[in-house]
Amino acid sequence: MDDAVIAVEGLVKRYGSVVALDGVDLRVSRGTVFGLLGPNGAGKTTAVRVLTTIIRPDGGRASVLGHDVVREAAAVRYRIGLAGQNAAVDGNLTGRENLRLIGRLTQLPRRRIADRADELLERFGLSSARDRLVRTYSGGMRRRLDLAAALVHYPEVVFLDEPTTGLDPQGRLELWEIIRELAAGGATVLLTTQYLEEADRLANRVAVVDRGRVIAEGTPVQLKAQFGSAVLEVGLPDEATATRAEMLLASYGVERDGNQICVKDVDGPRIFVDALCTLEGAGLTPSTMAIREPSLADVFLALTGRRAESDGDRAQQQATTESRT
Repeated sequence: MDDAVIAVEGLVKRYGSVVALDGVDLRVSRGTVFGLLGPNGAGKTTAVRVLTTIIRPDGGRASVLGHDVVREAAAVRYRIGLAGQNAAVDGNLTGRENLRLIGRLTQLPRRRIADRADELLERFGLSSARDRLVRTYSGGMRRRLDLAAALVHYPEVVFLDEPTTGLDPQGRLELWEIIRELAAGGATVLLTTQYLEEADRLANRVAVVDRGRVIAEGTPVQLKAQFGSAVLEVGLPDEATATRAEMLLASYGVERDGNQICVKDVDGPRIFVDALCTLEGAGLTPSTMAIREPSLADVFLALTGRRAESDGDRAQQQATTESRT
């Protein structure tokens, strides 16, 4: 393998007849944020569990900081931080006690443990609750404490498996800033997410994972340029006008959503000019018009034929969950 901080070659993991990882290859450079993007069940969490030595692969090989995740599992564990999808903190300890315990387990110098715990409690907005039992914390507070626990021992590589689960919008923004600070300080972050905006804003490089395979990899800009298309969105004043516009622009392969017509930039921006001229020639005046640049949502749809979840979908799910509790 090469000198990548995280190096993965032909990784395979099966659960009975289910192939969770089907020959995954990855290279992650030092000081970068690398995003594994894909829907639930794509294999993202399985990859993280292999790389953090929780489970053994059935084929292929992987190393973290030059240490093989199977043969040198202990060396890997002492050098990484992990925050999984579910908070792994102890509800019967206080927030401060949890972080001090992690400090001892990760062999942080004893003189640094108390200060490091207080430093992280402050950074994650938990200082006022540091002496409360964690079982009294809200879900979001537990999540923040779990993330703090992953950073106690100053790990060189941090694995964050869907880290913004359970966080409100403000908490999500704060976590994004922490991730950026980690990378700026030289740490390497591997981030799994099914949320397109998160990958787009944070990751230096993104691998799109689907059904246990990496189906595309590159910077967000590269992926959007390769697989996405700019879209001209034209709003018409009423349904009858929109129907007529859709018929006039049918040769452009348009999509319609109510009174809005979407034209994709499939052959260059000239198509937008032609479409608008066609509408003008027919005496149709749009009520709204906008050009939307390609997004990772467009990339994912182009690659998989289906849409991944957005932050808006997540917010709606959280609101529904909260209304039921």
